[in-house]
Amino acid sequence: MTKKFPQAFPNVSGKLFELTDSMIEEGIEASRRSPRLRMILPIHRKQDADVQRLINFLQPGTYIRPHLHPVPHATESLVLLQGAIRFFTFDDEGAVLSDFVISSSPLPGVADIEPKVWHSFLVMEPDTILFECKKGPYNAETDKRFAEWAPIEGSPEAQGWMRRMASG
Repeated sequence: MTKKFPQAFPNVSGKLFELTDSMIEEGIEASRRSPRLRMILPIHRKQDADVQRLINFLQPGTYIRPHLHPVPHATESLVLLQGAIRFFTFDDEGAVLSDFVISSSPLPGVADIEPKVWHSFLVMEPDTILFECKKGPYNAETDKRFAEWAPIEGSPEAQGWMRRMASG
């Protein structure tokens, strides 16, 4: 029996969180070893927190299936701490509406996405680190709606989809 690789570290604890060099090293290394090529560090103290805050450690080749957040309060903010992503928004049929690079240099790049906006991104640099913030509480049943026009994560079609997006 093979052990399932975790998708996230445990939630942090305590009254103060500080992102340390050792946490960054551990997160990057975990993302490199992960079959998904990413690892999440939730920095909210409990899963049902009113504000969801995450550090995402990402490697090129990870597939972020296009999705939207259907609940009215689910505005999502992204801040690039290290690296770069190519960010996309789509219409309801999957046509690209916007396509731009968000980088951490010379200043941290920021994207803020309103609810009900189809979006995804490609990771462009190894060891990319992204801070994400969204109003909670998190509910797996209602948090995301995945695009039916995009391949399922882990499917052979996902790699082809990413290649087409990268060349487009």
